[in-house]
Amino acid sequence: MTKMTMCFAVVATVAIVSVALAGKSQAEGTAEQRWACEQDAFKFCGGEIPNVPRITACMIKNVRKLSPACRAQFKQTG
Repeated sequence: MTKMTMCFAVVATVAIVSVALAGKSQAEGTAEQRWACEQDAFKFCGGEIPNVPRITACMIKNVRKLSPACRAQFKQTG
């Protein structure tokens, strides 16, 4: 994977996780949500990028495996 492709993947993942966690009025998510879930998104759902519905489903499916900080973000939105 080239450096540019990796950079794009990181940006896309952060955006996708933010959308998955955010309410309709806050589509970009908060900095806290992005910080809390970026690594978990790569770890558990990297293969689903860039499909937002599949990433969301994957994160929910793996909610028990998520870091405590990321899991807390899902509890806040649900």
